[in-house]
Amino acid sequence: MLSTKRITRWVGLAMLVLALNLTSLEAQNNKGYQRPPEAIAKLIDAPSTPSVSIDSKGEWMLLMQRPGYPSIEEVSAPELRIGGTRINPATNGRSRASHMTGLTLRNIATGEEINFSGMPSKPQIANVSWSNDETKIGFTNTTENGIELWMADIQTKQAKRLLGAIVNNAYVSAFDWLPDNSGMLVSTVKDGRGAPPQQPSAPKGPVLQETSGAKAASRTYQDLLKNSYDEELFEYYTTVQLKEVDLNGNSKNIGKASIIKGYSISPDGQHILVQTIQKPFSYLVPGYRFPFNYEVWNKAGTSVKLMAEIPLDEVRPNGFDATRLGARSMSWRADRPATLYWAEAADGGDPKKDTEVRDIIYMQDAPFENAPVQLATTSLRYSYISWGNDEKAIINQRWWAKRMDRRSLINPSKPSGEGEVIIDRNTSDRYNDPGTPMMVKNDYGWYVLKMDKDNLFMRSTGGSPEGDRPYLSKFNLKSKKTDILFRSEAPYYERPIDILSKKGDKIITLRESEKEPPNYFIRDLKKGTLNAITSFPHPQPELMEVNKEVIKYKREDGVDLTAVLYTPAGYNKEQDGPLPVLMWAYPREYKSAKNAAQVRGTPYSFTRVSSGSPIFWVLRGYAVMANTEMPIIGEGDKEPNDSFREQLVMNAKAAIDKVVEMGVGDRNKIGVGGHSYGAFMTANLLAHSDLFAAGIARSGAYNRTLTPFGFQREERTYWEAPELYNYMSPFMHADKVNEPLLLIHGEADNNSGTFPIQSIRFYNAVKGHGGTARLVMLPHESHGYRAKESIMHMLYEMDTWLEKHVKNATTRPEGAALGDRGR
Repeated sequence: MLSTKRITRWVGLAMLVLALNLTSLEAQNNKGYQRPPEAIAKLIDAPSTPSVSIDSKGEWMLLMQRPGYPSIEEVSAPELRIGGTRINPATNGRSRASHMTGLTLRNIATGEEINFSGMPSKPQIANVSWSNDETKIGFTNTTENGIELWMADIQTKQAKRLLGAIVNNAYVSAFDWLPDNSGMLVSTVKDGRGAPPQQPSAPKGPVLQETSGAKAASRTYQDLLKNSYDEELFEYYTTVQLKEVDLNGNSKNIGKASIIKGYSISPDGQHILVQTIQKPFSYLVPGYRFPFNYEVWNKAGTSVKLMAEIPLDEVRPNGFDATRLGARSMSWRADRPATLYWAEAADGGDPKKDTEVRDIIYMQDAPFENAPVQLATTSLRYSYISWGNDEKAIINQRWWAKRMDRRSLINPSKPSGEGEVIIDRNTSDRYNDPGTPMMVKNDYGWYVLKMDKDNLFMRSTGGSPEGDRPYLSKFNLKSKKTDILFRSEAPYYERPIDILSKKGDKIITLRESEKEPPNYFIRDLKKGTLNAITSFPHPQPELMEVNKEVIKYKREDGVDLTAVLYTPAGYNKEQDGPLPVLMWAYPREYKSAKNAAQVRGTPYSFTRVSSGSPIFWVLRGYAVMANTEMPIIGEGDKEPNDSFREQLVMNAKAAIDKVVEMGVGDRNKIGVGGHSYGAFMTANLLAHSDLFAAGIARSGAYNRTLTPFGFQREERTYWEAPELYNYMSPFMHADKVNEPLLLIHGEADNNSGTFPIQSIRFYNAVKGHGGTARLVMLPHESHGYRAKESIMHMLYEMDTWLEKHVKNATTRPEGAALGDRGR
């Protein structure tokens, strides 16, 4: 007989062999990239609609042809992940950049189209920009070895290259037109730069960081510098030599080569505001928080004024309303020849400080010899200024903690305090949002407020109980009343794009309907006419007969909710019975139940399926609940996340009850999914309810202790609220996930907080507790997936999962009620 010890050893060996065989089998089952069913795949293969840019006079429309999804070879191109950015070392541009493949100019009045001669043979066009007089178009063309500068002339109908492949678009904008239209100021590679730094065969020493008592709470940034070699690479690729390039391609250097993170030419063309990054660099924050200087150069590139030296931004108070010290958001006034303005925190950047003045706004005129003048103050955190003229400008300020949006009218010629408050609203109150100002080009070629005496032209999304109904209005700055000039009417969704007349009675709109793709129109409000200026065809005709409706329902505490419900073409619930359902959602936080209950979206928008959409599965026989509202509400002193799980379950249960009561959905065959924070939602719903047959979670974060200084819109740190972090983290409750869960993640995810390890560890946790899960890691993909092969495979995985675990799920035995599990 075998001894107990020998039997135990034999069993252990057998189990090891079995585990190795299973591992080998699993590896062999990896057959590479897969393609989803043709009904889904053909939507990805559909041609892209051109992008559009219209000149300020409404005379010319530029149509920019867009290619399909890039190949995995393109997405897999070498890249440097340094300083919080990603750089293609072969081109000295940003990696993963999108390009256009052609430019066509259309005369709006006649419909005549111009195809420029002399265009690049294999165009990869980006950075398209009209000259100030709108007679020329500048753009870059990316080649295998770098980025070129090009220009297209509307009058001659010709394009030509102005600079070879020396444009540096790695960290700063590629170029800016000179105000007199004679050429461009261009970011280029440093002259005589030489070969890139070589990675040492052995480290020079340990990597050191040190702190000495200053609080430096920081988000979980990715792609940070890690060592001295990364520092060398960052400096090498981001050092820029500005050049002035004329329309014949002649160039001259402007200023000295520097690590430039931004530059702007003054409206009169006599000065350049330059932001130059300084050392020391940081291993804790991205490049945009490195030390930098605001400098003013003259047009020849000689430094005439050091405006401010901004230290390393590692240490700042906690909270979304916190900011750094020193000058920030420095820019040129759009309505003056050369006047700079900026904001400085008056509260130390600390939102917890009790004060009536949060920020002070200063301005200073060229030649910058006199002291800065205080222009205004703000009681909330300064955001930006919309300039009109010497008598009118609008200060925009916000406060996240209370969801406040405040706008004040000031007289720039008479600096004072906060000015007259003209708009004071909750940012989540869609129904009472007057919108944003319409802008018009001034004589400097800069955009300023479009006004008719004391009336400001505004456009709004037009939130209403019927859904979004965009409108154009005149907002009276004295009475603060809105006079609507045009509003979208059912069955169309029509958005004002531009104003062609002084009185605002002739406009350009972008109109679409449920069955008609977005197209541009000229609408004459005085004559009541509507003329199309584009006729883009339906890119995905397979979706034309799909049914779409906005459904409304209540959750158990009375909060009104909505979702957009799609059902297959020809579906009849009486004849066909209930369908399997895919519910797709993304949670959002609110401080007001009333605002959370407002209707969002419209039933009249065009249905075009993008790569991340759930609507594909309406073609596979599912009912799809898209944009399913998942409000998380915390009124008064309560924070939304204090009852995050309970509210998630309430939202989901209400949506399920509605689609089942309608006779459309099969309660036993409902899947749930989401991307990013929607993935986090999905994992929580599977852990804390039995409402769903299965879940799909893409690019999510599941362990909130890995984002300890706040996440999403949660301001409290882990050390302030450890119970909250554990309560909200599905990783801590992986033992409760008893429904099949598909996890998909990009291996190169650079979104703050959603490290790829989040999905890997959560999969291991579910697996370790005997759950059913599948982990799909997409090589070279970031937070959103770009390669066609990756997208097709993602859709294949999702379809296979839904077919197996939702559509063909085993019916639960009678009496095994779906619901929450104690939440």
